[in-house]
Amino acid sequence: MQNTLVANFAVQLWLAALAMAAPVEQQITAQKTDAWQYGTGGGIVGLFVLVVDILVFLEVLKSNRAPLQKILWSLLVFFFPIGGLLIYLLFSNRKAHNSGSGYEALP
Repeated sequence: MQNTLVANFAVQLWLAALAMAAPVEQQITAQKTDAWQYGTGGGIVGLFVLVVDILVFLEVLKSNRAPLQKILWSLLVFFFPIGGLLIYLLFSNRKAHNSGSGYEALP
């Protein structure tokens, strides 16, 4: 037990010394002045994908599909947000499973 503690401590000490010995050749400075060049535009695209995925989740859960199909479509869109969304829109037969607005027509 004590040998493993000493060995683990020695390895951690060696890794810390190795990290401290890494050379820093130049100081890192920001080159670009516009925030859009840093990729913050991807945040807007990500927000759009998130909103559309939430709409797909709501549509799937409101549909008249079997529970297993609802779970599988939801998992596909959850694990593959963009690809799953495209697959859902292309292959889900949305019109056949659309339960409408959820309201019945008055007689």
